[in-house]
Amino acid sequence: MLKQELQQKQALSPQQILEATLLQLNNSSLEKYILEEFEKNPILEPTETINDDEESNIKEDLNDEDWDDIYESKAVYEPKKENTFQISSEKNLLEAIIDQINDLDLKSWEKSVAEEIIYNLDDSGYLSIDIFLIADRFEKTEDEINHILHKVQHLDPPALASRDLQQCLMIQLDNNKDSIEYKIVTQYFDDFINKRYNRISKRGDISSKELSGAIENLSKLNPKPGLGLQISKDESIIPDLILNKRSNKWEITVNDSWIPPINVSRTYKNMLNDLDTHNTKTKKFLKNNFNQAEWVIGAIDQRRRTLYNVMKQIINHQPAFFDGNIDKLTPMILKDISDIIGLDISTVSRATRGKYVETPYGIFELKYFFTDNHTLFDGVEISVRDVKLALKKIIDNEDKNNPLSDDDLMEALKHSGYSIARRTVTKYRDKLNLPNARLRRKI
Repeated sequence: MLKQELQQKQALSPQQILEATLLQLNNSSLEKYILEEFEKNPILEPTETINDDEESNIKEDLNDEDWDDIYESKAVYEPKKENTFQISSEKNLLEAIIDQINDLDLKSWEKSVAEEIIYNLDDSGYLSIDIFLIADRFEKTEDEINHILHKVQHLDPPALASRDLQQCLMIQLDNNKDSIEYKIVTQYFDDFINKRYNRISKRGDISSKELSGAIENLSKLNPKPGLGLQISKDESIIPDLILNKRSNKWEITVNDSWIPPINVSRTYKNMLNDLDTHNTKTKKFLKNNFNQAEWVIGAIDQRRRTLYNVMKQIINHQPAFFDGNIDKLTPMILKDISDIIGLDISTVSRATRGKYVETPYGIFELKYFFTDNHTLFDGVEISVRDVKLALKKIIDNEDKNNPLSDDDLMEALKHSGYSIARRTVTKYRDKLNLPNARLRRKI
């Protein structure tokens, strides 16, 4: 009964899907999309304008639909050469995966869920949000979402959207579940990542030769599948947002002044007016394209508003940074922003992923400003990022012939003002991909 009720609930509209898609795009990808849309949709034209009377006629012909037929960029910033910088392009990651999703035999809402999953991958290709959040957004059960997640995880490269390293390796071994490799990953994973090979051999009754071969095969698997589709090429990128401080207040400019005015074609408007009432096929074609034009114009405008509002709240949440102390970040997660501006977490995730802001202190990716909090023993909340930086600094400066144990690292952090538990030290060290003391020792 619950499943039937969920299925009866309204799915995302084409306009909502388009808004989500355009929000994900950075400036370069957005420009490409708009140019392609000009080619596909004859209703859309750059540069031309239409008067108020023509606008009224169009709306009347479309059964009084409530929409604006012209989009004007409100940004005033003119990008200059010095406002560009070089980064590694990630657009191929999304494009290649989305193409594969479109080739799957999925319903419209299922494709939307699959795209939602892809839009929430971290830099390594792991799924960065809980399934229940996606289920809630689409008003589906977690089982329904997991079914689609399974399909995404078996795209190319395999293991995208894994929850952790263990699952990532298991998925890549799906076709070899009877193998020693699969046995090691599923039963002796902790021993494996800590290189306790003798223990694996004894507990699993695996010979040294078999173990050696299995370890070699496991080393060939991809621990970060999201990196496999990123093409490392230099691309000149213009920041998506520009910040300037005037009269002690921050001015936020969404850097999209390069977008030309987008108008409804006068030629096709006249064609629609001249058609007789019986020419339903042509009228349907024109109306569908007029609707698409409306959605594109609205989605671009919605993108601007969302980026502006997200940036505004980032400034409000990070006063120390924007006062000039750029090494000081206050704990902040996506939910902190989404709760204030009234958007779901996935929308904020799209708005911050791959987007850059130019500030007087340099150019930063928006996700730079987000960091989990950690509560010290004395109740003080600090940024997890600060703790990790302090931990990495300590390990970088340790005696490599006598590296510090996690207990030693705990004490060193305590002397630096970070009183945290040893198990937390171990957790953060693992997050930094730093091995334990035994494996850090120079031989």
